[in-house]
Amino acid sequence: MDFDWTMALGSFVVAIVVGLTGMGGGALMTPMLVTFFGVSPLTAVSSDLVAAAVMKPVGSAVHYRQGTIDLRLVAWLCAGSVPAAFSGVLVARALGHGDGVQELIQKAMGVALLIAAAGLVVRGVQSSRRRNAPAGGSPDGAGSGADGVPGIKVRPVPTVLVGLVGGLVVGITSVGSGSLIIVALLALYPALKANQLVGTDLLQAVPLVFAAALGHVLFGDFKMEVTAALLVGSVPGVYLGSKISAKAPGGLIRRALALVLVASALKMFDVPVVPLAWTLVALAAATVAAWLVQRRRSAPVAAPGGERVPAPAGQGT
Repeated sequence: MDFDWTMALGSFVVAIVVGLTGMGGGALMTPMLVTFFGVSPLTAVSSDLVAAAVMKPVGSAVHYRQGTIDLRLVAWLCAGSVPAAFSGVLVARALGHGDGVQELIQKAMGVALLIAAAGLVVRGVQSSRRRNAPAGGSPDGAGSGADGVPGIKVRPVPTVLVGLVGGLVVGITSVGSGSLIIVALLALYPALKANQLVGTDLLQAVPLVFAAALGHVLFGDFKMEVTAALLVGSVPGVYLGSKISAKAPGGLIRRALALVLVASALKMFDVPVVPLAWTLVALAAATVAAWLVQRRRSAPVAAPGGERVPAPAGQGT
């Protein structure tokens, strides 16, 4: 099989999103391989995880230097996610390699993608509420040091459980190391800033995807030619995305990513093109309407003396 430069370009674009938001690796890369390049679901999962084992350290190294990682959370997450990820591979292996298994994995990917899209919506709502909270602490994106984030009290048991569930899903579908776990992190630790969430999630994903990748190399359907194309695009892409993450319009990226996740999920369920297109049009229209309402609420209002002051409601993300 010749080297596929189109696949490399696609992985470059996806990796930029990963570096910017900490999301979209397996949630975008694996469906891209299945939908646009005809790769079987199990091969796509295996090859994507091996590529992610190289890609994730690049992005996490950038965030580590910027001081946007909480090593305490990383340690507790990995305590659950690493063994669960390897176990997820064994679960997929135990199911076999027939067409029925490939279809089951594809449907599992669809469910995981829908959960990830819903998680993005939850993250946006929580971020909007946090903008309305009294200001305090370091500004969004500011470094906090690698040891921990000031004011964050670690909750070991729920953090390990998040790692367990996320690791199992990643091992089976390759989806979740960013899109699912980062949303759970925000729910558990709403005081974390956006870049602290991304940096912490990227670093915890390194041993997670290594464990899953090792399992897929040993027991999955790993294809070197697919992985090579992914690596050529994803390594520079995730580095670029991580470098510019502090200045990226995170809210816009999350909205677009949610639409892509829904589209990918519907494709995993073999939804015909016409219903798929109308569904996305409806979701896009609803997104624009919600954004307009939010802008209207956050627009400045006239003070008694004619001076315009910000409205009480903060802008959402």
